[in-house]
Amino acid sequence: MKPLALITGVGPGTGSAIARRFATAGYRTALLARDESRLNALADELPDAQAIACDVTDTVALAAAVERAGPAEVVVHNAVGGAWGTFRDIDPAVLERNFQVNVMALLQLARLTTPAMLAAGRGALIVTGNTAALRGKAGFAGFAPTKAAQRILAESMARDLGPQGVHVAYLVIDAVIDLAWTRKRYADKPDGFFIKPTAIADEVFHLATQDRSAWSFLSEVRPYGETW
Repeated sequence: MKPLALITGVGPGTGSAIARRFATAGYRTALLARDESRLNALADELPDAQAIACDVTDTVALAAAVERAGPAEVVVHNAVGGAWGTFRDIDPAVLERNFQVNVMALLQLARLTTPAMLAAGRGALIVTGNTAALRGKAGFAGFAPTKAAQRILAESMARDLGPQGVHVAYLVIDAVIDLAWTRKRYADKPDGFFIKPTAIADEVFHLATQDRSAWSFLSEVRPYGETW
């Protein structure tokens, strides 16, 4: 049977690109997100795909989704909760919601999916992040704390699971992702300002399939035109 890749946060950009990349490589895919109609449309395009509508912050629904999907060889936590504003501007409830999506859902997802990987002696858990996980800019007070916690949680998981044969990696995306709404918002920017979802998906796939003698934990991707 084909291996299964389970992906959360399957939206029209990065999540869909990741699903297509694994499908192209011969994986079955389990597509998790809240928008059922969009998931169904994507599942119709891909061979051996399951569309599973799920809010990853709902622990009961997430457990049911993982059970329905079946044991996964690769899990990608791409679901994200974001917000902009200083600590004075943000609604504390927004920060709490983002923590549930970015951190608690990762914790629950790992607890649900990695036992099967450990039993098989192989598997990969890849988390998509960004530079907010490494620095707290003034306007990211509702977001950066949750991504920093997410990165640290993933590192803790990697140190635990790696010696047991399960690879955990955190992908820092230092860029504006090339989507219709970002192109509109940054209409004055050149192509080199944006990162392609397909390029992100290629790196996720690379991390998930690295030889175990050369595993990465922290990986970074950015456009050639990005200042860093």
